[in-house]
Amino acid sequence: MEEAKLVRDAHYREYQENPAAVCRSNGRFHLIGEHSWFCKDKTLSMAVNIPVYVAVSKRDDSSLRCYFHQLDDRKKSSVMNLKFKKEDKWANAVKAIVYGFSSGGYSIPGLNITIFSDILPSAGFGITTAIKIAAAFSIRKLLDLPCSQVQLLQVIERGNKLFLEIDNHIADNFAAIFAKEDTVILTDHAKGTYDLLPFNFNDKVILLTDAKVPRVNLWNEETVRQPENVLLLGELKNPRSNVYGGWTYEENPNEVNEVLSVVNEQMRRRLLCIMKEHSCVLQAQKALASGEFGPFARAVNHSHQALRDLFDLSCTEIDWILRRLQEINPNPEDSRNPVSCGRITGKGFGRVAYTILNRSDEESFRKKLSEFERIFGFKTSCYEVSPAGGVEILE
Repeated sequence: MEEAKLVRDAHYREYQENPAAVCRSNGRFHLIGEHSWFCKDKTLSMAVNIPVYVAVSKRDDSSLRCYFHQLDDRKKSSVMNLKFKKEDKWANAVKAIVYGFSSGGYSIPGLNITIFSDILPSAGFGITTAIKIAAAFSIRKLLDLPCSQVQLLQVIERGNKLFLEIDNHIADNFAAIFAKEDTVILTDHAKGTYDLLPFNFNDKVILLTDAKVPRVNLWNEETVRQPENVLLLGELKNPRSNVYGGWTYEENPNEVNEVLSVVNEQMRRRLLCIMKEHSCVLQAQKALASGEFGPFARAVNHSHQALRDLFDLSCTEIDWILRRLQEINPNPEDSRNPVSCGRITGKGFGRVAYTILNRSDEESFRKKLSEFERIFGFKTSCYEVSPAGGVEILE
């Protein structure tokens, strides 16, 4: 593999030694449900063929040396005294994994680490998670650590929660580790499990568009995650043995309005969006299982509408891109079976959208993107991707 050779060569030029372990982990995006994990809902994700490589070798001292080839950037620390530093940016992801191992009782020597990724972490696409996963697997391989898959997930969780002090999104980790080609991965946060679903729409093209719109947090999403809101939504969960995961949210509007009457209108809308997201995940799951693109696309489009109108998560620029998509092939004769779909993805408030459309419509869509720069002043980057597998040890 040409890229694997490139990362090995980069490691050798930087440290004058060959790496003893190299791993590849892929980027990913979330199709539906990444904003409702805290309610123990479900997230539908896709690992994609945007590879991140991590190469490692042992040092004779306790230093931790990190090198990002494409950035030509170097960071150094000590395994014995790891600290989060805002200026270390991407290297904090590596330090988090080393901390996750050492805080769990594993003996970690000094390390030389090379990161190789043509797509930078600032673009999103799960690159930072891919760095963490590839680093975890390559360090385990290098040191032949007695660390099971469950224990490795705990290493990653400690790095996220205790070192980076961020939420440990298991959907991110599952997509990077357990994904398979030509599938999407559905994480059930209530059970801590995942399932693989077929993605057999070979006549479609998947495009990730980095709109380059600066993310501006218009409101703090933490306000939705308050325990009292989670409890309210818990009251609206009904057991349903005939649906995926075994439950759905209440559909009776009178019951919903009564339970949510204790919150203000803005919060009510956002909690309704959480409920809508879960419904969209279930609709998408059912459509994927039966190989029907139309219902799947409808679930994706409805998810974006809810994030835009109820959750206040989208922006003018992303909405413009998705409206242009719908104009290309609107399929007015059967609005219930759209031939394309798209949605904002990631942290929201700008930056990234994904679109799934007919191969024959790709050229028209890319022409629309060229208009985007003229209108908004941001030059987009558009990547064609396909469902890819999870982390892989190369040597």
